[in-house]
Amino acid sequence: MFTLFKILGFTLALVLLFTLVANLLPQVEGEAPAPEKVDLSSMSQADFVALGESVFKGKGTCTLCHNDLGRAPNLLEEDLVDIASKRLSDSRYHGKADDAESYMRESMLKPGAYVVAGFGKKGSHDSESPMPQVDKPPIQLSSDEINAVIAFLQDKDGNPVTVALPSADAAPTPVPARAAAEPLTAQQLLAKNSCTACHAILDSSAAIGPDLRHVGARLSAEQIRASIVDPAAVVAKGYAPIMPPNVADSMSVKELKTLVAFLAAQE
Repeated sequence: MFTLFKILGFTLALVLLFTLVANLLPQVEGEAPAPEKVDLSSMSQADFVALGESVFKGKGTCTLCHNDLGRAPNLLEEDLVDIASKRLSDSRYHGKADDAESYMRESMLKPGAYVVAGFGKKGSHDSESPMPQVDKPPIQLSSDEINAVIAFLQDKDGNPVTVALPSADAAPTPVPARAAAEPLTAQQLLAKNSCTACHAILDSSAAIGPDLRHVGARLSAEQIRASIVDPAAVVAKGYAPIMPPNVADSMSVKELKTLVAFLAAQE
């Protein structure tokens, strides 16, 4: 019995020692990384197309909907240059584009100008598009990023790239990193990361991903945090593993805590 008490006492002493050391170490709370700077003025056409692919699959969040799951046309499988003329001549088209390039640009800036049959907002009879304007929050692409996406969509099917490369004076100045004293709110984070495009939360009723309106009743705060940090680790049954893996990377430690706390309170 005495030996057992000695072991327990030694174990407790170790735990207290590690706790003391952990609290003595400086606590560093990292901020979201500063935006990556891209030198647009020195890009070749191949570089510009590669940038467009990166934006299409990353910042633009295009593949969240434009995939083979049926929420929107699968642009990676369609030749937009080939079908643009058919859409421009459709009686339901009411935009101002006159060629494939301007059609692609218009479809990103004014997605309601033409809604592909079967992909309109629910209940609108294909008169309204569910797609957000990509130059507005939360996606907020620059004109050069939009042109790069067009270049990628033209090039991927072997079509000539008609978009001019950006000039040196057209290169946008990167937005400076936010100060640590100004973290985004949970609502702003949900909008910034386009969470409402797939999840039912706030004013969204999207059903591509699990419903988050009562997620706190199903998952603990730690489980919610883990699903944001590594969304591929545990995929909810019945849903495709399409959540971007870098959502947490765009947030500071404080913001991640804020978002987790908000979702955990949704009971």
